[in-house]
Amino acid sequence: MNDAALDRPRWVENIPFWIVHGVAIAGAITVGWGWEACLWVAGGYAVRMFAITAGYHRYFAHRTYKTGRAFQFLLALVAMSSAQRGPLWWATHHRHHHKFSDQPEDVHSPRQRGFWYSHAGWLLGSRHSATDFERVKDFAKYPELRWLNNNDLLIAVAWGFALYFVGGWTAVVWGHFVPLVVTWHVTFTINSLAHVWGNRRYATKDDSRNNLVLALLTFGEGWHNNHHHYQRSARQGFYWWEIDLTYYVLKLLELVRIVRDVDGVPHHIREQRLAPIEAAAGALVLPPP
Repeated sequence: MNDAALDRPRWVENIPFWIVHGVAIAGAITVGWGWEACLWVAGGYAVRMFAITAGYHRYFAHRTYKTGRAFQFLLALVAMSSAQRGPLWWATHHRHHHKFSDQPEDVHSPRQRGFWYSHAGWLLGSRHSATDFERVKDFAKYPELRWLNNNDLLIAVAWGFALYFVGGWTAVVWGHFVPLVVTWHVTFTINSLAHVWGNRRYATKDDSRNNLVLALLTFGEGWHNNHHHYQRSARQGFYWWEIDLTYYVLKLLELVRIVRDVDGVPHHIREQRLAPIEAAAGALVLPPP
């Protein structure tokens, strides 16, 4: 099968992806808005975003801190409520992205394939549907993580049923479907926008950029040029004025010994030669054709 066929959206297989969007919109209109809905959507979004950033990204993909096997499992389980597939799948594709960032082999580069493909199109084809266990041998050795990885849809659906028993339809709509869709697209912006919109402090070999708006929405992931400059750090906001909520929570968890060895940013790394500012914060810079 050629590359074009592998990248072609699998419309039938991805019907659930579109149904979730429809249910979120229709449910929000039907159930209505109120203080209870506000609390559910805020909580649902915050829990998912932290689990994705601290779990899938900074732990499973980059191992920027350590934790025990039980909390490792919990991180993966909660992150799977966001329906972004399993922890091993997520980590292997993200590691591949960093190895080939903005090169032709990159799985979701806006420079190579444009906005739509980097935002969500790469998820809808069959090219990137498999998990390369060889790339995540450090975590693939845990049978419980392999089980979670192979049952990602089951976990996401079970999460919705659990919320129904806790808070009824308000919890299902505003605590599950709405924050699920919002978390999807906010997370996807790190692929589609954080390599296009913002400024560059470090002269990395890719187009990664720092963006305050994306950093606030993603609990710190928007300091993307920092991250591509030094991937080993659990801290992506390198300076005190660069807000990084995920890092702050990880430091609190370190204080109570749930996690340990939360890697920071060495002074010599942070103060390396700065790149010329290619784009002012808030300015949209289109990638080269």
